[in-house]
Formats: sequence, C-alpha cells, structure tokens
Amino acid sequence: MKDRDLTAVDGPQAVRRLQAGQLEVLAKDIRTFLIETVCASGGHLGPNLGVVELTIALHRVFDSPRDAILFDTGHQAYVHKILTGRAAGFDRLRQAGGLSGYPSRSESEHDWYENSHASASLSYADGLAKANELRGRTDRSVVAVIGDGAMTGGMAWEALNNIGACERPVVVVLNDNGRSYAPTGGALANHLRTLKRPGDRAPTGQAVTTVFTQLGFTYLGPVDGHDIGALQATLEQARSLRQPVLVHAVTVKGSGFGPAEGDEADCLHAVGTVDAVTGRPVATTSPPAPSWTSFFGQALLELADEREELVAVTAAMLRPAGLYPMAVKYPDRVFDVGIAEQHAVTSAAGLAMGGFHPVVALYSTFLTRAADQVLMDVALHRLPVTFVLDRAGVTGPDGASHHGMWDASLLGMVPGLRIAAPRDGCQLRALLREATAHDEGPTAIRFPKGIPGKDIEAVRHMDGVDVLSEGGIRDVLLLSYGPMAPMCLQAAQQLTQQGIGVTVADPRWAAPVTPGLLDLAAGHRLVITVEDNSRAGGLGDAFAMCLRDHAITTPVHVLGLPRAFLAHGGREQLLTRAGLSSVQIVSTALRAGAAKPLDHTMTPDGSPR
Repeated sequence: MKDRDLTAVDGPQAVRRLQAGQLEVLAKDIRTFLIETVCASGGHLGPNLGVVELTIALHRVFDSPRDAILFDTGHQAYVHKILTGRAAGFDRLRQAGGLSGYPSRSESEHDWYENSHASASLSYADGLAKANELRGRTDRSVVAVIGDGAMTGGMAWEALNNIGACERPVVVVLNDNGRSYAPTGGALANHLRTLKRPGDRAPTGQAVTTVFTQLGFTYLGPVDGHDIGALQATLEQARSLRQPVLVHAVTVKGSGFGPAEGDEADCLHAVGTVDAVTGRPVATTSPPAPSWTSFFGQALLELADEREELVAVTAAMLRPAGLYPMAVKYPDRVFDVGIAEQHAVTSAAGLAMGGFHPVVALYSTFLTRAADQVLMDVALHRLPVTFVLDRAGVTGPDGASHHGMWDASLLGMVPGLRIAAPRDGCQLRALLREATAHDEGPTAIRFPKGIPGKDIEAVRHMDGVDVLSEGGIRDVLLLSYGPMAPMCLQAAQQLTQQGIGVTVADPRWAAPVTPGLLDLAAGHRLVITVEDNSRAGGLGDAFAMCLRDHAITTPVHVLGLPRAFLAHGGREQLLTRAGLSSVQIVSTALRAGAAKPLDHTMTPDGSPR
C-alpha cells in the first residue's frame, strides 16, 4: 500500500497507538486494500466497505479479546480480520486452507464464534455477559455488531428482551445501512428511518424514546458511521455506562467505492472475480451460462403466468433465491419477510390455508433454522407448500455454516413431505411443475450453487425412475441423486470397461422411495447411492432402510458427505475429499465385490435362465 503496509497492523494495540490524524489514512488504506483483494479473489465486498470506520472505532475503544466484539452475519468482519493481524492472509481469502470469509475461532483469539447465520450475536452477547457476571469479571464489556437487516430476525428480539431487563454491560451496535441484501422492509425499518430524520429527533440532552428504550436500553445516536471521532466518542460513552446500551450507527453499504454504492441490486454484497475499477465481472469470451438459481427463477415465473394461486415467500433473499423476476411482474404475489425463516415458513402455511400454493425460496443452510415450523406448522396439516432450497450440498468458499448438507436428512424425517433432486435444468423445470401441482402435502426441491451441466436424457423410464444408463449383466446399480448424475455416469463407463455391468438410475423424487426403485435394486447384486447431503440420515440411508423393510437383501453402500463440518474451498475439491468422485465410486464398487464371478444361472436382465 502507498501510505501504510497493512501487514504492520499486527493487532488492536497497533490501532490504539495511532494518533487521531492517522486514522483517516488507515481507513483509506483499508478500503483500497479491500477493493483490490476482494475484487481479485471474490467475497463480501459491500458490507465490509461500509464498516471500515466503525470497526476502527470499535478497536480503539474496546480491548479485544478481553472485551468480546461479536459480529452478526460475519460477512462484515473483514476489517476486523485486518485490524487483528490477518491482512497477509487475504491473498487466499475463502480458498481451501486459506483465510475464512467469516470469523473463525481457529484463526484468531479475537474471533469468538464462526456461525455466520444472522440474528444470533445478541444471544451470544447475553450469554457472555452472564458468564462475566458469574465469574466476577466486572471490568469487561461485550459488544454485538448487528445490521439493521439482521435485526429483523426474531431471535434478535428474544435476546433484546433478556438483555434489556438486566443491568449487565452489553453494547449493541446497530449498523444501519438500510439493507440486508436488498433494502430493509417492515415496521422496524420505518422506525429507524424516523429516528434518522432531523426534524423528528429530540433536542440535545433530552432522552429519545425508541422501541429500544422501551425494552430497557439507553439509546445513543444516530451517529455518523463514517466519522471515526464521533463513533469513538459515542462508543466510549456507551462503555462507561456499564449497562445495556444501543448505539445507532448510520453507514453506507459499499462506502467509498462508486460501483458498490450505486449497485441497485445489493451494493455488490458478494462478488466473484470483478474489475477493481468498474466492479463488473471480468470479461470472458462467451456470456455466462444460466445458473441453477436463474433456471428456477424463470421456471417459477412461467408457472406464475399460468396459475394465479401461486405465490412466493423468501427471507431477505429476493434476488439471491431467484424470486426477482416474479417480484417484478407480480409484486403483490411475492413476500419478503426479512431475515425471519421461521416466520416465512409459518406465514406460508397461512397462505396455503387461505387457498394459495406458496413457494418458499431459501438457501438450504437457512431452512434448518425453521425445521420445527416445517414439521409442525406445514407438514402436520398436510399443507401444499413447496420449499425450494438453493445452495444445497457443498457450496464451496463460504464454509461450514453455509454448506447445505443437512436439508435432506432433516426433511427426510418429515411425514408426508416429498423431496426432489433435479439432475439438470430441464429436470428442475419439470420437478418444479410437479411440486406446485401437488396438493396433498409439502414438497421440497434441492439444487446446488453454480451452473447445471448439460441436460441428461433418460434411456428409459420406469415407475417414476429415470434410467440414465444400463448395459450388460446387472452387477451394480448406481443410484444418483440430483447433480451427482454426471459423476455416476463417468463411474459407470469406467466400470463397464472392466467388464462390470452397471445401471445408473435417477429417482427424481428422492423421498419417499418409489416402489419401482425397490424392484430395480432387487435385480442387482450391489447398490451404491451417491448424494451431496450428509450420509447420516440422508437419502441413501433412507433407501437402505426401505430395502430392509421390504426384505430385499441387496447390499447397499451409501456415499455422501461425512458427519462433520466441512471447511471452505472449491466445490469439486471438497466433494473429492468427501469421497464423491467417479474414481472413488469405482473404488467403492470394486472393494464391495462388484467384480466377483457372476451367477450364470441368471440372464443379463437379472431373471432366472
């Protein structure tokens, strides 16, 4: 950097040693550093540009890690990483073995947790403040930095209810940039806008009545979130009060980078590799192929054109979850409830009770926050609600908290719920149509992050199952769930070259198990199931149980993701590490005895001679 080598900032002490006049230079250097590094590697750009001055002020006033500084939705913690001595690691940001894109306990003592799901920081803060009190640590503070978008989550208000009723020293910094991904909506957003209007503020020295003061907090603000001096003074006041305080900091998402500030969609919230001057994706020789999300968005819009009773619900993920095209054309039929997945699901149940068919579009990792609502509010009533789960399976660089590797295990236990896993864009369209036409209970469709491969035609159809490939004697049945199909077809080709007969089948509807699939398994000597969900309680597990229930003795080997939290890295890289590659499928088949001498009393189709 021209003015400062950020690797020299080896911890918060270095920040506190700076003179006031040096802080603006530091902020400028950090902002330039973020633009250069994040545009080169990809990551969360807009949120971090908006908290540069705020994070500097926090580390000037509070003594981390003695004072706990907790970042809600940890994608706004890049500046915190820089100020705690990790600037040198940004050249491998979100790459396997490199720096995490979220707080990480294994990286630094300054990171208290690594769950990047929204609205949780205040509950952590409440617990840490209680622990300090029980230990007699009266000289420590707990600070939770939460965006106004994350404040729409119900869990945040459960925590506020508890924190405000006590006198423990908890400082809540409300980072109000008016957005989560998109502009924040709802009554809270209206209230915050009122507090920011000069004409509605109380005279200097007079207490301001807010929803937060009614809950027991001292309210300080609004304060300019890009004025380090004003922030530092306000935070020092908050610390000195030794009681629950809410500091209302007003920031600009993407601050200091014109393309981010001017981006209507999400202020360059998360970017891939983009130009560090224009903020636009680096030019390629051909236009990018449609993603799974865009396939879904277009298919949903086509169905919405046909059916007036089709509505959509999401939790602050309108564009990322693919609902924007429908929202533009049918704004009255698309509902963004804020970061409130539990409410989204039960609200969808109410819509279904009212005669509509809701499509609830969420990232897979966030549906797990509403498992109880899926079970008791939707499934118990056999309501026709379709859940569309984007980013299912391994998502890649976002790491453990964002992999969608548990949805099929959780939903597989829900009575009456059908689960579909499309193998390509064509199947996504078809399965979405089937799901939204199903009126006897809930359905779910799961697909990964990224771009679907070429459409894969079935060689034949049987009882709802697509047979993708078959040849020779029925030695091995490869049961492919969703996007695992190309991998299974490659493995089948390799096994065939070794004289082993292989059938590759796609169940389409993965749960409940289609009866025709049982007959197919019974006619093979070995079954291998392949899925990008946890092996524990996943789709293969359910299939193996179903075989046992029907006294079918064909051995089943279940390939899937391990019962572990996976680190960040490339999707293909992580799948291979988990044993999900064509080479490893072949190895599993050979170890399981697929190459043993055949029973020559059987014909090639598996029937007696």
